[in-house]
Amino acid sequence: MPQPILIASDHAGFALKQHLRLALQRLGLPFEDLGTDSEASVDYPDFAHRLADAIDLQFQAKQAHWNVKGPNFIALHELFDRIAGELGGQVDDMAERITALGGTAEGTLQAVAGRSKLPVYPVDLTEGRAHLEALAGALARFGKSVRKAIDETGKAGDADTSDLFTGVSRGADKNLWLVEAHLQAD
Repeated sequence: MPQPILIASDHAGFALKQHLRLALQRLGLPFEDLGTDSEASVDYPDFAHRLADAIDLQFQAKQAHWNVKGPNFIALHELFDRIAGELGGQVDDMAERITALGGTAEGTLQAVAGRSKLPVYPVDLTEGRAHLEALAGALARFGKSVRKAIDETGKAGDADTSDLFTGVSRGADKNLWLVEAHLQAD
């Protein structure tokens, strides 16, 4: 049995894909439709903003990691590094999803600076509590925007991207909890 022909499109190519499906059916050729299932737009430029936010947040965590000082140095130094590392994996997943859907993952510093919706991280911080407060604010804002992306991609019928964002949200919430726990100790 021949391998099926794989077809897919974004929302803009949905109508053309429907014609292709009919042609393949008439020819009796096996095929598998990998999506999209409607002409509804999934706003991937908005998705790109979440990627920019994630890259920005990753570097904010690294900024804290490199520059934290004080009595809780080692605990915070390691926490910030762990958060940056987790974000690195999420950034990679998000970027690969964008390219799998036919987009371009824009990860240069210039692109991230122009797209990120996170507040600018103060580069002059050294005290542990100040880093915790700045990172907690950024994590909270990032988590909120990712939860919005879960809903938007779900409504657009893109369950896989919605699921990806659900995992990112879960990580953001856990990291926010870890950061805020240090703030509650004072």
